[in-house]
Amino acid sequence: MSKVRLSPSRVNDFKNCPQLYKYRAIDQLPEAISIDAERGTLVHSILHDLFDAPAQERTIARAQGLFPGIWKKQCEDKPELMTLISNEKEWSDRVFSLLATYFSLEQPQSFEATFREIHVELDLREDVYLHGYVDRLDVAPSGEVRIVDYKTGKAPKPGWEEKALFQLRIYALVYWRVNGVLPKLLQLIYLGDGQVLKSSPSEQELINAEKSLMQIADEILTAIELNSWKPRPSRLCDWCSFKNICPAFTD
Repeated sequence: MSKVRLSPSRVNDFKNCPQLYKYRAIDQLPEAISIDAERGTLVHSILHDLFDAPAQERTIARAQGLFPGIWKKQCEDKPELMTLISNEKEWSDRVFSLLATYFSLEQPQSFEATFREIHVELDLREDVYLHGYVDRLDVAPSGEVRIVDYKTGKAPKPGWEEKALFQLRIYALVYWRVNGVLPKLLQLIYLGDGQVLKSSPSEQELINAEKSLMQIADEILTAIELNSWKPRPSRLCDWCSFKNICPAFTD
């Protein structure tokens, strides 16, 4: 029997469209570069490196000063990026605006980021491996744990908050099962509109998340066994790299 590797992004792929999951997780097809995703990577890298500085030096000026070097490295890794940026000033202005929003929401001088880009992993069962990368995990002197994720887009519309929080509940579940400590706070920071979504998870919520993950894993294993991947057309298809080969649009 195949072993399913689950992460928040792959879980989201399967829930949105099993065919998309197949293209990404099973076939591992290459995808076109996404400007929004690359902007997110750039901002995440800046905020990551910001915490290398002593507390008093974690200023917006320092964050902006990190931009040129990180952006240069990103372009060296993906030269095609430069052909997609038509206006360098507009690009940098947008990044600086997202950074300014971050500083309006948090004061990085006032706390230490215990872990950044930490890889968390757990075998849910013999055939299900769960893992992911947490943007930031803060452990207070009292031992309380806060899990933080940065988003460069806008906060979800009312009614969609639970779907957004499910990603952080996965991280909280792994941390709880591995360390025996229930995270105190889950926090999604949306730099696109300055909103912050917070939740204090209960043990039951994490148990429910675990059950949902098991169900999704079983559905994936069944799809692998039957080689049956049903497309699920939606508005998201307009942004999908695989629309031109998807059965929903080619059959």
